[in-house]
Amino acid sequence: MSELASRPVDPSDGVGPSGPRRVLDVVGAVTGLLLLSVPLLLIYALVRMSSPGPGVFRQTRVGQGGRPFTMYKFRTMRQGVGGLTVTANCDPRLTRVGKLLRQWSLDELPQLVNVLRGQMTLVGPRPETYDLAVHYDAKCRWIFDHRPGLTGVSEVRFRDFDVLGPGEEVDLVNYIERIVPARVAVDAVYLREPSMRATFGALWDTVKHILGIPIPPLRLDVAGADKPVRPAEEPGSAA
Repeated sequence: MSELASRPVDPSDGVGPSGPRRVLDVVGAVTGLLLLSVPLLLIYALVRMSSPGPGVFRQTRVGQGGRPFTMYKFRTMRQGVGGLTVTANCDPRLTRVGKLLRQWSLDELPQLVNVLRGQMTLVGPRPETYDLAVHYDAKCRWIFDHRPGLTGVSEVRFRDFDVLGPGEEVDLVNYIERIVPARVAVDAVYLREPSMRATFGALWDTVKHILGIPIPPLRLDVAGADKPVRPAEEPGSAA
């Protein structure tokens, strides 16, 4: 931790999704929770039976404008095991059930509640932990202005190995100095023009990603990470 500068995330009003996107958020979240109610209960029970601990994991994340919110996920890790808050699929802290849930992105489904509450949107940047956010370079902090997403362009069009070499670990320094700028640059492609067409495109890419259909990565110059998206660039944004 001492190798990286650390400063608090300053809160602001931030940038909410446009009116049409918010309508899509509500309709999508309600529909998903209703249609998936039985699978959600089954997954919850499976997580509880597979290892000691709660079925749903709660964690404070960086929300719109840098303001904190409690994010929900199905628990995928063993209780009482510390470590870096960046989790790889080969992380020994993952339970067997947790690995399967992450493989199919099923651990993220409880975040439909966050979307319904207006704490998250269907498509947006990844909701970061404060432990990591405090180390973000100033050029990348504009990403915290935006409401975080259940999925996003960087979730399906970017992977850590796009910037890391063979055998390199996702340690704190590599994550902050190499992965974050590249991921922010990919998210910026959507956030500069978050149209409904782009939103549906990201959702469709997410479906293909879950089904294992290859999606070409977006390889961008990380210089794109320091070009913030101003609130005025999304007209009709909802708080």
